[in-house]
Amino acid sequence: MKNYQNQLFPYAYNILGSVEDAKDAIQDVLTKHLSAKKNHIENEIGYLTKSVINQSINIKKRNSKTTVNRVWLPEPLSTEKADANIDRDEIISYSMLVLLEKLTPQERAVFILKEAFDYSHKDIANTIGLTIENSRKLLSRGKNKLVNFKTISHSNYASPMPSYMESYVKTIKNGDVKRLEEMLSKDISLHADGGENIKVVRELTVGKSASLKLLFYVYKTYLDFLSIKITQINHQPALLFYNENTLINCQVFDFEDNKIKSIFSIVDPNKLKSLF
Repeated sequence: MKNYQNQLFPYAYNILGSVEDAKDAIQDVLTKHLSAKKNHIENEIGYLTKSVINQSINIKKRNSKTTVNRVWLPEPLSTEKADANIDRDEIISYSMLVLLEKLTPQERAVFILKEAFDYSHKDIANTIGLTIENSRKLLSRGKNKLVNFKTISHSNYASPMPSYMESYVKTIKNGDVKRLEEMLSKDISLHADGGENIKVVRELTVGKSASLKLLFYVYKTYLDFLSIKITQINHQPALLFYNENTLINCQVFDFEDNKIKSIFSIVDPNKLKSLF
């Protein structure tokens, strides 16, 4: 069943935005599958994929009720190196996962199956238990909600050279206001998720002036003494901040026209576990 787990993970993770929840969904499905008295299943992986997708939708519906009126960021996943245990190529970019939070769980599942896995509407309908027409409507509705949607494929994501991130780190360390101002988009947004136990300075900040002040304040107050690693999270440039061997903060960067458009800061320790 190990190979099945690897194949099933991208479906569950892309729908849920959580490594732990994805693993739980897969474990639940595999456990029931192994213990159930069943007739011979001709296409076992197809059956398990369908089960995991629907289990993930149900979990997402349940979780969505607890994240209303606060910033909730997906659990980051390292895509810097190939991993034999997970097909990293099928993992959606971090910025897209954030955008997908605007959709209902069912809209999200239809969107992902169509755009990321190239399912036909007939296959989607058979998988989720819809009519083909309902599948089309859910996809259209989902796309209308994603104003900034361009492509779900991370291969089309314009990632800057590592030297750009090195320049950013140097700029923030030196307190170079003018240089950082040049690096930020005028519509930049900062998003922070501390979970239930970590209180962040501000969950959402929009605009260059406010973002400049907050970035320097947070660095000087909380991050100055930490070591920094430049890496790739969900196919996007990222910074990991460590206090000795303990990961304190993961910041994922989104770019547009070589300017920093968004920074997603995850400090919730429960969401940093998979990066240890």
